[in-house]
Amino acid sequence: MSISIRAEQIGDIASIHDVTIAAFANAPHSEHTEQFIVKGLREAGALTRSLVAEQEGKIIGHVALSPVSISDGSEGWYGLGPISVLPEQQGQGVGSLLMQAAIDELKKMAAGGCVLLGDPGFYTRFGFKPLAGLELADVPPEYFLALVLQGEQPQGLVSYHPAFWATN
Repeated sequence: MSISIRAEQIGDIASIHDVTIAAFANAPHSEHTEQFIVKGLREAGALTRSLVAEQEGKIIGHVALSPVSISDGSEGWYGLGPISVLPEQQGQGVGSLLMQAAIDELKKMAAGGCVLLGDPGFYTRFGFKPLAGLELADVPPEYFLALVLQGEQPQGLVSYHPAFWATN
């Protein structure tokens, strides 16, 4: 079965919401607000890229890219996430396809780089790693990962869009 990755369309919003809820339903380190993050980013116009994984006309995964601020003033940096795959599709390469598509989008945008919060066991295969001097408050450095795409590595504290604290 073929999986295609494409940009979000208006008709995908409800499916993205449902996929995000399902993907994080049993996640141990989740506050189960990821669907509200995506909604908040979209409503604020801060959802820079929103990509879906589609199989046989059904949305089975989603990834969001949004701008982040870095205290040193570095520009062109983005946060990746949430990234969601339906539980029954996890472990089948859908997340990897979404990751590669997101990185390709960042390169097309001439982004300086990207940060994410997640499992180093998964994300390091895409070149993400902890970077000394780049921090996210109250997060262990081994779980805050970055990928420099061009330019100098930033130094400082990273801030995500306020939608990341959405609760509804």
